[in-house]
Amino acid sequence: MLRTSLFALTAGLMASTAVAQDLTQVTFGTNWLAQAEHGGFYQAVADGTYAECGLEVEIVPGGPQVNNRALMLAGRLQFHMGGDMLQAFNAVSEDIPVVAVAAIFQKHPQVIIAHPGAAESFEDLRDLTLLIGDNGFASYYQWMIAAYGFTAEQRVPYTFNPAPFLADDTVGMQGYLSSEPYLVEREAGFTPEIFLIADAGYASYATTIETMQQTIDESPEVVACFVNGSILGWYNYLYGDNAAANELILADNPDMTQDKIDYAIAAMIDNGIVDSGDTLELGIGAMTDEVIGGFYEDMVEAGVLDEGVDWQASYTTQFVNQGLGLDLRPQ
Repeated sequence: MLRTSLFALTAGLMASTAVAQDLTQVTFGTNWLAQAEHGGFYQAVADGTYAECGLEVEIVPGGPQVNNRALMLAGRLQFHMGGDMLQAFNAVSEDIPVVAVAAIFQKHPQVIIAHPGAAESFEDLRDLTLLIGDNGFASYYQWMIAAYGFTAEQRVPYTFNPAPFLADDTVGMQGYLSSEPYLVEREAGFTPEIFLIADAGYASYATTIETMQQTIDESPEVVACFVNGSILGWYNYLYGDNAAANELILADNPDMTQDKIDYAIAAMIDNGIVDSGDTLELGIGAMTDEVIGGFYEDMVEAGVLDEGVDWQASYTTQFVNQGLGLDLRPQ
C-alpha cells in the first residue's frame, strides 16, 4: 500500500545511515507538562517507531517556566509543539523562519463551559458572564465578538480560579477540553455543558509540529522521519496499546494520573480532535490551504491579525497528506 511504502522509504533512507552509526539524536520540546494530549509522541518513543527510521528522540516537556520555542529558535531543539496557527502567522510577521510541518490536532481543544441548563447552544453563551483569560481575549474571543456578537463587557478576566464559575450558574468559563470539564466533574460533582469553539467555527489547527526552515533545507529526511513517526505514534496511541506511552507520561509528570489520561483520550476521540475531517482521507497530521487560508481571513476580519501577512509561508504540506497510517484506524 502507498502509505506503508512511504514510511518504508523514509525508514530505509534513515536506517541505512543508522546501521553504520548511532541513531540521529533530535530533541522535541512540548508546550506544556506531559499529558495525554502529547501521547502520540510518547507512543512513537515507547514502541520504537522513531528509532525504526533512524531517530533517537528526546521529549522535553514544557511548563509555566519553560519556553521550548525559544530553545528551538536558539538551535537547542530541532522540533517544537506549536499552539494554533496564530503562532505560525505571527512568526511570519516577525520574520522568524519557523515552519509548521504537521497539524496533529484538527480541532482546537479550547472550550467554553457552562452550568447544566444554562446554555443549549454556543449562541446562548452570549447571555452569560464569561471568564476569559487575557490571551484568549486577544485571540479567539475577538473572533467570538466578530462572528457571534459576544461583547467585551460580558467578559471578566479569568485568573485560572474556577471558584467564581462554580458559585454562579450565570457565569461561563474558558477551558481546555480535557482539563476544566474534568476538574468540574471531579471536584464539583456535576457535568458542565461543553462548547468546543472549533465546532462553532474557530477553524485553526492546534498542536502543530514546528521546525526551522534551515532544518527542512538541510535535513529533510530527519523532518520526514519525525513527522511520519509522530503520525503513526498518534494512530497507535489512540487506537492501540498505549500503556508504555502512558508510563512515560506519568514518569515525566508526577502530578498526572491515569484516570485523567483516560478522560483525555476519550475526549480526543469522541470530539475528533486528532482524527476527523481531512484526516479521514489524508491521514493524521493533515493540513490544507483551504483551512489555513480560511482561518487567516477570519483572524483578519476579527482584527486579530493585520492584512497582508504571507500566511502561506507559515507552513508546508511537504511531509503530510500522504495517507500514512490510514490502515491503523479501526474499521
